[in-house]
Amino acid sequence: MILMKDITRDGNPVLRKVAKPLTFPLNEHYQNLAKEMMEYLVNSQDPKIAEKHQLRAGVGLAAPQVGESVQMASLLVPNDKGDIVFKETFVNPEILSESVRQACLSEGEGCLSVDKVIDGYVPRPDKLKIHYYTVAGEEKTIRLKDYPAIVASHEIEHLRGHLFYDRINKQDPFKLAEDTIVIY
Repeated sequence: MILMKDITRDGNPVLRKVAKPLTFPLNEHYQNLAKEMMEYLVNSQDPKIAEKHQLRAGVGLAAPQVGESVQMASLLVPNDKGDIVFKETFVNPEILSESVRQACLSEGEGCLSVDKVIDGYVPRPDKLKIHYYTVAGEEKTIRLKDYPAIVASHEIEHLRGHLFYDRINKQDPFKLAEDTIVIY
C-alpha cells in the first residue's frame, strides 16, 4: 500500500525528468504499480481510511510521484457530490488536441508531491483529446472537459517533468485571460 512516506516530494530530480514510455505487455511490477496507484487514490478519498493512514486526498497520481520515471498515471475524479466521473490509469498518454479556451480551479491546484500551498490560478486547456493505453494494453482515445481535463493535464504534465506551479503567472498569480472558465 502506497502511503504519504512513499510519495516523492518536490525537489527530487525524478519529478523534473521526462518519463520513459512503457512497452506491452506490462510486466508484473508495472501492473502492480498501476493497481497500487489507483488504490492510493481510492483510499485517500475515503475519509476513514485516509484518516487511519494519514493520507492526503488525491484525484491523480503519476508514476514519477512514487519514484518511477515511467509514463503511467492514475486518475480518480469525483464530482461535487463525491460520485466518480472518471476512473482510469493512462499508460503512454499523449494529448492529441486541446482547446484554446482555458479553465482553472477557483481554489488553485495542489499536488501530493508539493507540501506547501502555492497560491495562484493554474490555467489549463478546458478540453483535451487524449490517446493512451490501458494497463491491459487496450488503445483508447477520449475527450475530457472541465475538471477531468484539468486533472488529466496535471498528471500528464508530471510525465513531462512539469509541476502545476510552473503554469502560475509569476508576476500576477491571479491574472487570467478574459475568457478563462473558473471552476468552483
